[in-house]
Amino acid sequence: MTLPASLDEAVAALAAMPAAVPVAGGTDLMAAVNRGLLRPAGLVGLGRINEIRGWQYQDGHALLGAGLTHARMGRPDFAALIPALAAAARAAGPPQIRNAGTLGGNIASAAPTGDALPVLAALEATLVIAGPDGARREIPVSHLLAGRDMLAPAELIGYVRVPLLHAPQVFLKATGRTGPGRATASVAVVLDPARRGVRCAVGAIAPMPLRPLEAERWIASLIDWDGERAALAPEALGAFGEYVAAACIPDPATPEDGSPPPLSPAVLHLRRTVAALARRALGRALS
Repeated sequence: MTLPASLDEAVAALAAMPAAVPVAGGTDLMAAVNRGLLRPAGLVGLGRINEIRGWQYQDGHALLGAGLTHARMGRPDFAALIPALAAAARAAGPPQIRNAGTLGGNIASAAPTGDALPVLAALEATLVIAGPDGARREIPVSHLLAGRDMLAPAELIGYVRVPLLHAPQVFLKATGRTGPGRATASVAVVLDPARRGVRCAVGAIAPMPLRPLEAERWIASLIDWDGERAALAPEALGAFGEYVAAACIPDPATPEDGSPPPLSPAVLHLRRTVAALARRALGRALS
């Protein structure tokens, strides 16, 4: 294993060994190795790169190092900065996973159940990608998750740039068993008073987080942005939840005979779960 001391050294090591795989916490990598799904020809360890293990303020944004662990993001000082991301980090699994797993690894693995992913989508975060010869480029995190801006063999996620909205934000998830575990559905809701907007992203139910844009615009039009953003009526919260669930889990296509096929019990349960999470998340953000 190669252990570079800087981001540029890590990029150079990957350029010299195209078949090597970068590894930080290794939670997803080792799971793939143990299941026989991956046999890396070499490893480039990122654990000694101090520059990506913290964060800094930059032009109204937080520049988060890709090496930040879930445990570090779950602490109170970070929670005061980006509450929804801290909540997602605290829900990422048992202590051994939170202590090892990193923000950059969560993004690079792009597992649908990654708890940080819907939060980053709702926050409209961007990635700072490090390339050879000190090159840097930025892409929306949603583009990478959708496979539109794939990383080149000698590129690494260096930082995540997150707007600091200074407004309520909530992350909730449902699991298939008691206690922390893999999400069956998750929802992030972020208020953006400066743009009079509500941002919502639903995770775990599709290969990438889903944004119900029409539901966002509709509920934002009902909020009194010039007042104290008083809680909406329960009926409006409930309608928002149903709107989000229907947008992310649409009805099946109607066959030619015009009789809409019923949703399966599993899909119906998932839709109800998403609706409940969205309703509760928005209610908490507005309360």
